[in-house]
Amino acid sequence: MEFGAKRHMVFYRKYRPQTIEELDSKDVRDKLISILSRPSSFHALLFTGPKGLGKTSAARIIAKAVNCERKLKVARPERGRRENGKLKIKKENSQLSTLNSQLRDLEPCNKCHQCVSITNGTNIDILEIDGASNRGIDEIRDLREKIKLSPAQALKKVYIIDEVHMLTTEAFNALLKTLEEPPSHVIFILCTTEPHKVPQTIASRCFHIAFKKATSDELVRSFLRISKKEKISIDKEALLKISEFSDGSFRDGVKILEEVVSETGNKKITKEMVEKIYRVTNIDSQIEAMIKFISGKNVKEAVSLIRKLTDGGVDIKYFIETLMRKLHELLLIKVGVLQEKSDVDLGMEDIKMLMDLLTKAHLKLKYSVLPQLPLEIAIIEYASNPEGAAPLPHIENDARNPNSDQDSKKGAEVAHKNFRVHNAGNSSSKSNASGAKVTSENFASSPRQDILVQLIDKVKSQNHSIAGVLRGCSLKSYDGKKLVIEAKFKFHKEKLEDGKSRGIIEDALKEIVRSKTSVSVVLKS
Repeated sequence: MEFGAKRHMVFYRKYRPQTIEELDSKDVRDKLISILSRPSSFHALLFTGPKGLGKTSAARIIAKAVNCERKLKVARPERGRRENGKLKIKKENSQLSTLNSQLRDLEPCNKCHQCVSITNGTNIDILEIDGASNRGIDEIRDLREKIKLSPAQALKKVYIIDEVHMLTTEAFNALLKTLEEPPSHVIFILCTTEPHKVPQTIASRCFHIAFKKATSDELVRSFLRISKKEKISIDKEALLKISEFSDGSFRDGVKILEEVVSETGNKKITKEMVEKIYRVTNIDSQIEAMIKFISGKNVKEAVSLIRKLTDGGVDIKYFIETLMRKLHELLLIKVGVLQEKSDVDLGMEDIKMLMDLLTKAHLKLKYSVLPQLPLEIAIIEYASNPEGAAPLPHIENDARNPNSDQDSKKGAEVAHKNFRVHNAGNSSSKSNASGAKVTSENFASSPRQDILVQLIDKVKSQNHSIAGVLRGCSLKSYDGKKLVIEAKFKFHKEKLEDGKSRGIIEDALKEIVRSKTSVSVVLKS
């Protein structure tokens, strides 16, 4: 245990990028080369992007690059003698034309006093400020006073403000004045994971670099760099599998790599080992089974599979993400982007609803006491709320009829049409032909399902989910005081009997029949 504790979270600190070349994002490397080629063209940078992508590391590299003693010597070319009216310049300076030589000139040496002290965090001219802890106007005013002083040893004072979006409005206003008229010896680097919270007045005065989630190739590049230095034997497929778990974060990916190494020891790491450690063996077959259960509205089997996955130690977060990727693939097949064939019986509306529910479940994982609970609820809610897929109540839903889903939309049009025709022929109900509400007096004489359609429409304006459940039900009876709804599934009955659902239905019914009516739900035998 002591050995493991010593190794824990060492890799991402030990192998934090120290040069531009070691930054694994090509887009970030190119932008840093561009701005460092013209150091006088910037005084403030804004780094935005999710956690673990190297924003702080890049800020420190810039601090070293603008203060590196070797670079300063290179930047002072010796004056040549004038010969025939022309200035001689050393041959070395005339040959720096390729990108590699340009990068070599821009890179910090990591050996001089300035580079080493910045790496160690002991350079008094490079200040890293936590925006969450120093977010008030007093801290920023103190900073404004200190930046007027020249650097003690370095060429440039560099202020790195992490999580800058945490500053108060007053603090931002105080910082704005400094960004508008900064001293020539100061560079600001603002880092944030929430760029939308940074005022536009601040962002507009900074050179913006967006750190995007790492691609699989960029993550593998990072892992290979570390594996080579640590002399770790690992398959390319294993690295790709680790990148799947990393969620586009270099830091998270390196931590996973270290955990895998600590579990496997000196053995060669394979894809199977990674899957075993994270218990995702045969995950593809489990995803196929889950989609089959979901498409068949087989809640019992779906929840049983989730329980099996949980008992087996499968990462539910990874399972949801993989399931969403598969549904996204099905969506692309449905719209014709992918030309593959699929035998999964899910329509566009079904996929859309599932994606919405799974997205919410994914967000709730962080706060859930039981990790499997958000996924179970999402599947139960989908089965209980067949919005857009279930037939309307006036059409019997024959499971043997493959066209029942298609007929449901036609049924809705027929129901509304019949309702208008019925009332148009009734001399005492002319107002209904123009769309007036049904009252308790003429309720019993109106076609049942037409009235239920009105109830569904009214409820839909308040709650789409409850309206979706009502579409799968039928009207059993009404005596002027009590409305009885017949549900075909137990989940539908429980949903409608919920206090909130019942209140919405009764309020909608009161608007339709102009009198208070109780509602009860029975299960169809």
